[in-house]
Amino acid sequence: MNRYFTILLMLFAFIAYTNTSHAQSKTLVEAAPAAGGFSAARLARLDSGMNAWVQQKWVNGSAVLIARHGKIVFYKAHGFNDLDTKAPLDKNGIFRIASQTKAVTVTAVMMLWEEGVFSLDDPVSKFIPSFANQKVLASFNPKDTTYTTVKANRPVTIRDLLTHTSGLGYPAIGTPAENAIYAKAYLTGGVGTKGQKLSDAMTRLGSLPLFFQPGTQWKYGLNMDLLGYLVEKWSGMTLEEFFTKRIFNPLGMKDTYFNLPASKGPRLVNFFQGDSTGIKKAPYTFGGALDMKFPLQKTDYFSGGGGLVSTLHDYAILLQMFLNKGEYNGVRLLAPNTVRMITMNQIGDLHPNLGENAANNKFGFGFFIISDDGARLTPSQAGTYSWGGVFSTSYWVDPKEDLIVLAYEQMWGPYVNNTAKAFKPLVYQALEE
Repeated sequence: MNRYFTILLMLFAFIAYTNTSHAQSKTLVEAAPAAGGFSAARLARLDSGMNAWVQQKWVNGSAVLIARHGKIVFYKAHGFNDLDTKAPLDKNGIFRIASQTKAVTVTAVMMLWEEGVFSLDDPVSKFIPSFANQKVLASFNPKDTTYTTVKANRPVTIRDLLTHTSGLGYPAIGTPAENAIYAKAYLTGGVGTKGQKLSDAMTRLGSLPLFFQPGTQWKYGLNMDLLGYLVEKWSGMTLEEFFTKRIFNPLGMKDTYFNLPASKGPRLVNFFQGDSTGIKKAPYTFGGALDMKFPLQKTDYFSGGGGLVSTLHDYAILLQMFLNKGEYNGVRLLAPNTVRMITMNQIGDLHPNLGENAANNKFGFGFFIISDDGARLTPSQAGTYSWGGVFSTSYWVDPKEDLIVLAYEQMWGPYVNNTAKAFKPLVYQALEE
């Protein structure tokens, strides 16, 4: 009897150990490179590369986090946050993540979808009446910004918004027609918007023409800002409240905000601009319009497409949640099959027209997806999903390698993209198993 009792105890102990190890593998912890299957010697090449980017004046500095199997094997910053004083860039600094906000918005939308609040094929007009009876741009006269339209073949749906196939454009960064039509309607890209209400802006958006028939093209547009407003309507909370109460607090994301508290203001990373003469701290305004202190300026216009600030570690938690198929540290936000939908091809035979090798790849709900064909052009495996932000932040998740990678900079200039091209090979060449 004692023998069987001993065997049972050993079995229970094994199960408990397995469950504990399984849970620990889902929570990010710092570990030696070997714990994640990386070569420490080969990762040192990444250190050298990041230093070289600063010496070559591609960037003022970079911060990188790499995690595999839940083990953070590289978490460092190189370069400077102040070129005059040589104050170093802090890996724990708070960065303007711009369009990386979109993945958070997608998370919120799909959480509400799981709760049965709406259907993916519901027309937007069901929730925002101004989107009824929409028109599509037929011709545009740049001399006086007048235009003609034709009737939309079908309504814009929630699915169209999630996949950027709705026909919506993007203010200021779109075609001349998009820029002119949206400017006349006082529509912005969302970041740093003042003197407007999100509800008013998104209602006006519904009265303007689409730029192609819904579902026929992929085009980067105001889709996530519109979805952010829908989250507010569906939940009865502001987008800030929903993100904080339903996503950030449960996951333990303590440094991600629309409105950065003044107490954390010193951690906001400086923004830089570069040109052929070198790198210098940017003036207060970016592009002549956006005050780069916007995270510290109280706003109630919450852009689901670009308004957040965050840290490498905070955002890595969000990505680990996706890699864990919707769960992090015992908190489940999404079901595994919801994550599967979000991170697979959702645009069929269409192709995203933004980003390197876009024509060879696909798009999910808010994520760029590397296809089987696209995988031949990169060390990332097919199924890798990614996105980034205009202020030079980026990330990718490679599910087949159980890998998360984030690279953050805060800079605008002609050479900053050189770091992205050099970075990915330096990550994968250090992966041993």
